[in-house]
Amino acid sequence: MQIDGRCHCGAIRYEAEADPENVVICHCTDCQTFSGAPYRTSVAVALAKLRLAGQPKAYRKVGDSGREVAVTFCGDCGTALYSLSEGRDFVFLRVGSVTQRDRLPPRKQGFCGSAQPWALDIRDVPQVASPPAAGAKAAR
Repeated sequence: MQIDGRCHCGAIRYEAEADPENVVICHCTDCQTFSGAPYRTSVAVALAKLRLAGQPKAYRKVGDSGREVAVTFCGDCGTALYSLSEGRDFVFLRVGSVTQRDRLPPRKQGFCGSAQPWALDIRDVPQVASPPAAGAKAAR
């Protein structure tokens, strides 16, 4: 499916072709730290199918595989964009930056041994009312 997205401030935009079957939740401790959340959701996208406008910054680290991984983000607003492992021809694009994220439900989970136990089932956590979106008219 064709997807598009951007960072929060709009300095970096992209278009890509993604297979909705390749959406993964990662519970590894690096993803928890990078995202500031209990897990991160990504979709694998072939480099040849990704078109970027703008220049992301990259933080380089060594992954559990021993390969160098470039974790990219917007240098202005900090939005996480994708990671690219050395020697791979695909990226893991962060689903949170994809416009069509509602059409990319996770199909698999990885590094579940690192998962926060409470993050695996939040059905019973009470939901609170959200404030109206900016510019939305209040119901009368």
